[in-house]
Amino acid sequence: MAKTVKEPVVEHLSLKERAERGRAERDEVPPSAHAEWALPPDRRDPVELLEEQGATRVPELVPVRYGRMLVSPFTFYRGAAYLMASDLAGLAQTGLNTQLCGDAHLSNFGAYAAPDRGLVFDVNDFDETLPGPFEWDLKRLVASFAVAGRDRGFKAKQRAVINRAVTSAYREAMWENAERRTLDLWYSRISVEEILQAVAPQASAKQLKRAEKNIAKARSKDSLRAFGKLTETVDGELRIRRDPPVIIPIKELFAPELHDALEEALRGVLRSYRATLSEDRRRLLERFRYVDAARKVVGVGSVGTRAWIMLLLGRDDEDPLFLQFKEAEASVLEPFLGASDFEQHGERVVEGQRLTQGANDIMLGWLRTNDVDGVDRHYYVRQLWDAKGSALVEFMNPEALTEYAKICGRTLARAHARAGDSVAIANYLGRKDTMDDALASFAELYADQNERDYAAMREAVDSGRVTAETGI
Repeated sequence: MAKTVKEPVVEHLSLKERAERGRAERDEVPPSAHAEWALPPDRRDPVELLEEQGATRVPELVPVRYGRMLVSPFTFYRGAAYLMASDLAGLAQTGLNTQLCGDAHLSNFGAYAAPDRGLVFDVNDFDETLPGPFEWDLKRLVASFAVAGRDRGFKAKQRAVINRAVTSAYREAMWENAERRTLDLWYSRISVEEILQAVAPQASAKQLKRAEKNIAKARSKDSLRAFGKLTETVDGELRIRRDPPVIIPIKELFAPELHDALEEALRGVLRSYRATLSEDRRRLLERFRYVDAARKVVGVGSVGTRAWIMLLLGRDDEDPLFLQFKEAEASVLEPFLGASDFEQHGERVVEGQRLTQGANDIMLGWLRTNDVDGVDRHYYVRQLWDAKGSALVEFMNPEALTEYAKICGRTLARAHARAGDSVAIANYLGRKDTMDDALASFAELYADQNERDYAAMREAVDSGRVTAETGI
């Protein structure tokens, strides 16, 4: 007899009760309390925390990660989600939880293709996703703009406008979401065309041309383009092109006598992943056959986690599908917010993404596998390129970065509203700009802290305590 799974009872509060909950949290932790940041006397050494995080990563790639982080205080911030989670845990926090991105800096937002092939803009990194207080994501996002503004050389007054714009847009969008019907909110998404129309009146002709060029480039990024860029023919067979240490074909990582067993293991990995897809997408995947795989170094904060790319072919040699298998470890938030409800971290990432994104990659799935070193690891899977594009922050002037700040603020609010209580969060934030001012102040104080942590990391490299490889 099948075991009956008891579903939890879902509480349905009235609109009034939800609003009162938000206002009660506001009385308990006033928005102005979020302006504070001071170095705690017992704060752990930031380099020690990064070394702790690197203990489970590919040893030869950890110096690459440090090298990428040390390019600038901004790239350091991108890799320092664990440090900031540790810091946020010691601050006042609301009890208004939602599904957090967990690493909501401005470079983790971007464009990608929805299943209907329309280009949408959304949060696009969920490695650290976990339920938690909504303001943790918001603080990380605002602080990322403060750090980026300094990186661009903007003045303090210009940065203040940008920083306030993030929370102001988030707050206003949360009120709009609170007033939407439930299905309307669930179906909502932000298209790239809408964004262009919104920013066009404030943008120069040069900025619009650059944005349109960037969008066109994103549209062209798909498996076919990856196929042309990342593959070559070797002895009459298609293979992924080596580009060490960024891309190393899997057969170069293991002795020749292991290759046959390795290919069989990879086909087993595909079968395990296939089981997590819906039936229609399983049928789609079954139309492709395995050809080759390689290890690929990705991102900044992710460097050192195991990431693989896999080439599959469909009807012929001009019908490719590139998949990325990315290792999923415990979220950096878990030591401070508690363990995930999902035992499998790949599933944690996928379900967090499905819950908060307006549209998902059709190939999104996960698996658990016993790697060749005998260690049980978790992975999530997605298409390698699917019209993915990021904002060119390095070319933005203060006005353009302000507009981008508003877009990211609204996008985060929509994600949080899907997974959390938009009515309670809106009533906590209020109609006035108290929270806007508080987080703008916090962002600058935390940008100071980020610069101190960056300097500590630089000193650790200079002293030989840790090794960094640059230019990779």
